[in-house]
Amino acid sequence: RERARERGKRERRERKEKEEIDLPAIEKDFFLSPSAMQRAPNILITGTPGTGKTLLCSELAEQTGMRHINISDLATERQLFEEYDEERQTHVLSEDRVIDELDDESGINIMAGGNIVDYHSSDFFPERFFQLVVVLQTDNTVLYKRLENRGYPAHKVQENVQAEIMQVVLDEARDSYRPDIVMRLASNTTEDFEHNMAQILAWLSSVVQAQ
Repeated sequence: RERARERGKRERRERKEKEEIDLPAIEKDFFLSPSAMQRAPNILITGTPGTGKTLLCSELAEQTGMRHINISDLATERQLFEEYDEERQTHVLSEDRVIDELDDESGINIMAGGNIVDYHSSDFFPERFFQLVVVLQTDNTVLYKRLENRGYPAHKVQENVQAEIMQVVLDEARDSYRPDIVMRLASNTTEDFEHNMAQILAWLSSVVQAQ
């Protein structure tokens, strides 16, 4: 029941974010065929909470047919946690168990390709998992409002906004992956969303066609 409530809250937040961003209609002209899917890469989309990761991943997955893996959802569904942090009021992810789950050839089998992974951290994934790492960044005032609208307590809003100011997620990605596969994208407006979709789809198209 608790997990169902958490899922319900998340779905309501996502609907609210869609209303705030006013998503454009996007033509479905890049749905991957079964043969193209066999050559599809894996993409990691990361960023501070509130930058629009899940929204972008969902739309990309819907348009391309790739599989969207939300790490927070996966961890909740399969209880991939080490403990519960009372002070921060959050579960502590078991990074090793998440990697094992993703790498399981009889399960998710991420190395088969065609996955869009969604998480706010990137440094614990093996570099071999991804061919593109997208870091979404949001203006501090926009991010502050989004997190407040989600009902985050003041200390968590401040913590995440500070992390965005310090570019923690971007630095983490740059330290963990080759510079040529890290794509930094602004995520503030509808125009940004359209641009980000176009950028990632253009990259994906070039990779699939080159193989």
